[in-house]
Amino acid sequence: MSPATTDTTARPGRRSPGRAAGGAPRPGSALFLTLLAVCSAVTAANIYLAAPLLSLMARDFGSTPSAVAWIASVAQFGYAVGLLLFAPLGDTVNRRRLVTALTVVTSLALAAGAAAPGAGALAGAVFVASAATVVPQLLVPLVAERAPAERRARHVAAVIAGLFTGIVAARVLGGLAGQSFGWRWVFAGAALLTLALGLATALVLPTGRRSRSGPLSGGLTALPGLLRRSPDLWRASVRQAGMFGAWSALWTSLALLLTGPAHGLSTATAGLFGLFGLAASAVAPLAGGLVDRFGAARVVRGAYLLAAVSVPLFWWGGHVVQALFVAAVAIHAALVASHVANQTLALTSTSGPAAANTAYVVSGFAGGATASALAGTAFAHFGWSGVCAVAGLWLALGWGSTAAPRGRR
Repeated sequence: MSPATTDTTARPGRRSPGRAAGGAPRPGSALFLTLLAVCSAVTAANIYLAAPLLSLMARDFGSTPSAVAWIASVAQFGYAVGLLLFAPLGDTVNRRRLVTALTVVTSLALAAGAAAPGAGALAGAVFVASAATVVPQLLVPLVAERAPAERRARHVAAVIAGLFTGIVAARVLGGLAGQSFGWRWVFAGAALLTLALGLATALVLPTGRRSRSGPLSGGLTALPGLLRRSPDLWRASVRQAGMFGAWSALWTSLALLLTGPAHGLSTATAGLFGLFGLAASAVAPLAGGLVDRFGAARVVRGAYLLAAVSVPLFWWGGHVVQALFVAAVAIHAALVASHVANQTLALTSTSGPAAANTAYVVSGFAGGATASALAGTAFAHFGWSGVCAVAGLWLALGWGSTAAPRGRR
């Protein structure tokens, strides 16, 4: 071991163990992982920025909350499209340039959304912003590549913890800021924050690129073949699609329940429910350690059981608001644990981690977007019970369709 790695005293001509040349955080260091986690939190929040603001948007556009609920689904479909187009490039292109370009596009789209004159224009801006805000899914494969095998899940979990913190914080801070300043200022603030954190992260990323072609070099049509050739990737993708679909159905519709006649809460108060989910983000490091020790399958099984318990609690929460407190923590803990386990499995299932990650995350968000869209329709026709039914169905599909022994695949 070189003296530079054993001596932590700052001396002329020597680098701190956590920093590379020029003072930038060294890839794999705690400082580097922290910056990537914060960037993931800020960018991931953009996908769910509209969910807690639906009531305010509807009032501004002279409509009803249920009539604009589809904008939340547009964001998820946009993210899935962005994953198909941009995430596979992480195997072949300079990540620093790609993150810079996507950051600028995301910020411009959010600014356009802040000035949108109607729901259609806002939906278009949200779609573009969500398609470009795939930066976390370029960072996670990078972390997985550079982490030691015995700590890979823990390193991946650190970035995932940031990602889910951003998702939940979007509801809390978005609801509070929207109530105080209006939803347009929330979009404008998100544009500035995304630009600052995205560019800061791009500066510390390694400049090199992988010279070989990735598994998706044949185009997007290679995705089904990639899933078919890797049973582990297929299983991880389908199970996370079921889990994420259940979460999306419940979480994107929750603001409609809380601000509706059943509970009559304000947008800001409804947004505070995100704090219960934020507490569950602490599960990520624990899940990473359990995956490294016991394997992904056991962690996912436990996560599905926890999610199955949360669905009847959410249904009960339609009548008793206190039940939603427990349900929110349970569904977030299940989602985070499942994601850490499934994504770690997906990233190690093929020789191209960025391509495998694309197949995995696209499957998850396609399941989430579809369930979210169905939940909006179910809420309009059957109320909160319909939303809970969609969530339960997605969990059953995600687990049941992967329950066959591996040999039968």
